[in-house]
Amino acid sequence: MSERMREGYRGTGPGAITPDGCAVDLYLRLPVWDEPDIIERAAPPAARILELGSGVGRVTHPLVERGFTVTAVDESPQMLERVSGARTVHSPIEELELDERFDVVVLGSFLVHAGDPRVAHGLLRTCRRHVTDDGCVLIQREAADRHDNLPQERPLADGLIRIVSSDPAGPGVRSVHAEYVFPDAHWTQTFLSRPLTPEAFERALAEADLAVDTYLTDDRTWVRAVPA
Repeated sequence: MSERMREGYRGTGPGAITPDGCAVDLYLRLPVWDEPDIIERAAPPAARILELGSGVGRVTHPLVERGFTVTAVDESPQMLERVSGARTVHSPIEELELDERFDVVVLGSFLVHAGDPRVAHGLLRTCRRHVTDDGCVLIQREAADRHDNLPQERPLADGLIRIVSSDPAGPGVRSVHAEYVFPDAHWTQTFLSRPLTPEAFERALAEADLAVDTYLTDDRTWVRAVPA
């Protein structure tokens, strides 16, 4: 059974579909890429981490194995059912209000590019509200060419991911359509993305009382921000 979709988001394929069009069964198949390594290098040892948009725990589980204490937040209870070894909180990220703060807040999965600017601002305010004054926020940004030269595809476990299109869907917003093709299953996801220049990204941080400390990767897709 699927949950109620966010406007402009949809997904198809076997199993439960979350409000932003993600398929739970698909995310159970996705490999772990370099996110845990990037987070580990940027975080203090044994830090308390708030992971926003944890999904099924693809990044959560490696962080727990590396000695971090993780609180995993997601708006899909069906995603959170797959998380183990971490505290879980069911909530839309932009509405989260925990009575505690963390050494590190992680906002991955390009969530900062939410199509609705009010949601994007809410995500960053949640980050600021929950990070300690001497802590940091780790944010994953889109690569500069993410919406160019489509369609593109690349291997994904025993299948492939194909970014089919990125079409205008309003001022500054793109509607992105992706396909995930495996020998035994096929999923699609359509979602909204608001591309941000480095200047626009840093302005959005400033509006949430955050500032760039350093870019963590050569392609500048991972950022360490701190309270301004």
